[in-house]
Amino acid sequence: MTGPTASQELRLHLERYFERVGFESASEPTLTVLEALHGRHLENIPFENIDVRLGRPIALDLKSLQAKLVRRRRGGYCFEQNTLFAAALGAIGFEVATLEARVRPPGTAAPSPRTHMVLSVDAERRQWLTDVGFGGDGPLLPVPLDGAISEQSDGAYRVAREADGVCVLRRRWRGTWGDLYAFSLTPALPVDFAVANHFTSTHPSSVFVKTLTVQRSGPGERRILRGRSYTVRRGDDEEQHQIQDGDLPSLLTGEFGLDLTDEELQELVRGR
Repeated sequence: MTGPTASQELRLHLERYFERVGFESASEPTLTVLEALHGRHLENIPFENIDVRLGRPIALDLKSLQAKLVRRRRGGYCFEQNTLFAAALGAIGFEVATLEARVRPPGTAAPSPRTHMVLSVDAERRQWLTDVGFGGDGPLLPVPLDGAISEQSDGAYRVAREADGVCVLRRRWRGTWGDLYAFSLTPALPVDFAVANHFTSTHPSSVFVKTLTVQRSGPGERRILRGRSYTVRRGDDEEQHQIQDGDLPSLLTGEFGLDLTDEELQELVRGR
């Protein structure tokens, strides 16, 4: 008996991905499909750095990503999330380019390294910034790359152009616009993300090495855990409180829906 062909194997993996994110199917690369799949991915695959906190390497090959994010029902951070999403979009028939971005934290003037991955996706004769891997403040839907404002359920987003041609994703929240990250439209290669991923997952100064981060975003609510600070955002309203160590396991497996062993949960509690 021979094994499945490459196309059959790809379809099998795509069907598993659809099941993971609660999406029925897609036969054509339309904007409606792109928007729906973007939202489903965010709702069902949490942003998290648990393996980094457990001292495990972060693999970006598609086989490893499918094993972790799809079959094991875990999450990941930007390189994992957007690599998987790009593969799913490509399998549907979208034209996708992978781009590097510099995060712009509020109140920070110095440029940051290119440690974020985003996607440019063609749909219905327009290009769209697509990003399922930014976490708590990221767009819930694709944003036009032509500068048009995208009104979304938790605020507005637009891609602005600076004098040097750099693109900047901006978000309006509580009436004020702020920068999220800057990027160019020059496609990056897998080796570029391998270097950035190594820094992000191993360097002592990386926020993902220092702080447990788990986030889950939907159209009506965002849940954000950083260290022991737990925030729930609903529109412009925000509730924040500190959780106790004993509450961490049920929060991770319940509110965030992560499939973790008792040993992993206890190690996360001890690591703070």
